[in-house]
Amino acid sequence: MPTFKIHHITSYEYDRAVKESVNEIRIYPYLCNEQEILNHELVITSNPDIHTFTDYWGNKTGVFNIPGAHTSLVIESKLVVRTIPPNDRHLNFNIGFEELAAEVEKDLNLLELTHAEPIRNQAAINDIVKQIQQPWKSVAATVQDCSQFIFQHFSYIAGITDIETTVDDIIDHRSGVCQDFAHVMLQVMRTLRVPSRYVSGYICPNKNGLRGEGATHAWVESFIPGFGWAGIDPTNNIWVTNTHVKLAVGRNFTDCSPVKGSFKGPAIQELFVYVSVGYEDGHHFEDRNLVKKPEPQDLWLLRQAAEEAAAQQ
Repeated sequence: MPTFKIHHITSYEYDRAVKESVNEIRIYPYLCNEQEILNHELVITSNPDIHTFTDYWGNKTGVFNIPGAHTSLVIESKLVVRTIPPNDRHLNFNIGFEELAAEVEKDLNLLELTHAEPIRNQAAINDIVKQIQQPWKSVAATVQDCSQFIFQHFSYIAGITDIETTVDDIIDHRSGVCQDFAHVMLQVMRTLRVPSRYVSGYICPNKNGLRGEGATHAWVESFIPGFGWAGIDPTNNIWVTNTHVKLAVGRNFTDCSPVKGSFKGPAIQELFVYVSVGYEDGHHFEDRNLVKKPEPQDLWLLRQAAEEAAAQQ
C-alpha cells in the first residue's frame, strides 16, 4: 500500500491591498475505502477559523473569512495519505444498459448525473457516441472505449485552456488538459445516459510518465451496474488504481474547485499553484504554475470594473 506526502500551496497575489476575502475550499481528502488519511494539516494566511460542512456531493468543504487588509492569500495543505489496493470486486464487462436503466430508475442521485449539459456542438458529441456505442457492448466496455477515443483523438497540450473553457471550445480545437478531457467524457457518457461524475485529486506516479502533473488532476467516475462508481482517467486511458488520490466529486469542475471565493477592493490578482508529491523511496515531483494571469488588453477593463465596484461599496 503506497504512502504519498502531498504538499499543495495555492497562492493569490494582489497588486494592491484587498479586504474581506471570503473563500470556500475543497482540498480535504475524500472519505472512502480506497484511501486512508494518516495526517492532514492546513495553514492559511492570518490563521482564520475554518467552518467545515459536507456538501451536496459528500465532499468535506471549508469556509473562512479574512476581514483585514492583505496583499496575498496563501492556502497550504500538507497531506500524508495511504492508498488502498482495489478489493476483490471486479468490473463486470457483461452487464448491459438495460440493467443500468433499472438501477438508475430507483436512484434520484444517479438520475441527476445522467443529464448532459446543453452545448452548441452536441452533434460532435453524438458523433463520438455513434463511434463507441454498439448494442452488444456492456456499460463498462462503453466507458472504456470512450476513454480510449478521447485519449487517441484529443491532444494533451498544457496552457491552451483554463477553468472557463467550455466543452464546445475543447471540441473545436481537439486539445486540452485533464480537466478538459474529463468534461468531454462526462458529456459523452451522460448523452448515453450513464451516470458519471467529475473527480478532482492528484495523480501520484508522475515518475512513471503519466500525464497530468501540476496543480490537481481530474478524471471521471461512471456508475457500473453491479459494481458502483468506477474511476477512469481519459488523460492517460487507464482505470483508476491506488495511484490516484481523490479530493472531491461533483457534476463538473465548479462543484470540485479546490479554492474559490471573492474579495473587496480594486485589485488585480494572480493565482499560483505549487504541488509536490513525495514517495516512499525518497523520490519526489514538484511543479509551480501561474494558473491564470489577465491579458494586457484586459487589465484596464478589469481595473475600471473593480474601481467602480469599490466606489459603490
